[in-house]
Amino acid sequence: MSELSVLIELQSVHDNLRTIQRDLSAFPPDLAALDAELKMLGKKLEETSRGLTASRSLFASLSTELGGAQKAEEVAKASVKGATQKIQYTAAIRELDERQRQKSAVARPVKETETRIDGLERLEVDLRERQIDAQKQFEELKTIFLSEHGNQVEAQVRLLARCAELEAQLAPGLLGKFKKLLLMRQGRAVVGVDNGACGGCRTRLRTPVVAHLREAETLFCESCQRILYDPSKL
Repeated sequence: MSELSVLIELQSVHDNLRTIQRDLSAFPPDLAALDAELKMLGKKLEETSRGLTASRSLFASLSTELGGAQKAEEVAKASVKGATQKIQYTAAIRELDERQRQKSAVARPVKETETRIDGLERLEVDLRERQIDAQKQFEELKTIFLSEHGNQVEAQVRLLARCAELEAQLAPGLLGKFKKLLLMRQGRAVVGVDNGACGGCRTRLRTPVVAHLREAETLFCESCQRILYDPSKL
């Protein structure tokens, strides 16, 4: 097979796979509800994980700050004990009061952050348990759903095998271009020329391009970069 013939068949295989995948993704209400729940749980778990990471980082920073405040308080207490004159004692007491206020100011957010971490950890456990349960139910119902669409599942397996066979016949560079176009152009990488226009973006091709199309093995649309072929040559 020529490269162009391989590309045309490969496009057809992907078209059929996309149709089958769309049909197999059209879940019945109960399965669709579980699928939506799993996505919601996954999103909440991601948010909870980010919240835990941020809270743990803040807790570590605040704990370091609290440790410094506690050491300063201990130094101030030692100064009070070591004061031998009234002036020294008064100054030491004022210093101790200030250090204790500073420690209290840091201790409150430390406690609040610790409480928040505890709540997020319990929420994460609950979400994971719900996710495991929902995933189990989803897999059970999906197995039943797929068994009811056995012909499409078998067709999908055959098409995937044929896709691999065709891809093996293409040069790596051309295959990479094809796959990139599939992603960029809504699954349509190879299109026929229709009355002098690209079958993908509908841009009218220049006369030299149309003439060259009759001779070239592969040619790309100058507008959308899709791979072109002349249906009249098939």
